[in-house]
Amino acid sequence: MMFSTRLLHPTITLCCAAAVITGWLAIPLATGTRAADVPEVGDVAPAFELVASDGQTYKLADFKGKRAVVVAWFPKAFTGGCTMECKSITRDGGKIRDFDVAYFMASVDTAKENAAFAESLGADFPILADPDKKVADAYGVLTPSGYARRWTFYIGLDGRIQAVDKRVNPATSAADIVAKLEELGVDRSK
Repeated sequence: MMFSTRLLHPTITLCCAAAVITGWLAIPLATGTRAADVPEVGDVAPAFELVASDGQTYKLADFKGKRAVVVAWFPKAFTGGCTMECKSITRDGGKIRDFDVAYFMASVDTAKENAAFAESLGADFPILADPDKKVADAYGVLTPSGYARRWTFYIGLDGRIQAVDKRVNPATSAADIVAKLEELGVDRSK
């Protein structure tokens, strides 16, 4: 049996493209996550209850109506970019604390790994552990290889997502968080 190497007829190609654009045909993205699976601005942020590097358990619900929340997902403790991002947030954490916000880094590493990572860098903020990857999946950050994408979520007092930064620069992470908090009009600490 021989197969043709010719391209599809232009009309068929246009119809397929139109179906994708109008939503009649859903094609997963190459990253393994469909766009519909990623919470968007205005959506209620997925709930979480996770153990952190400081040994405490943090629940998103505990902050609703009290403080804005920043969750900076990262792929893997003790790797180059993640170390750079954690150092940035540790070094300039005081500028983030100028806002009335609870802020966390988060990964699919274990709490023990994240505690060692935080200790090695002198991190003075909690690093959330999601080893069963359920919360990472709910936030749409879980990659096909099982790591989290480097995305930062900004959650308002009402529990809704105010912004998602999908282009995090590890070296300037803290400054970028501060700029976004200012842009969103998050209250300053009292």
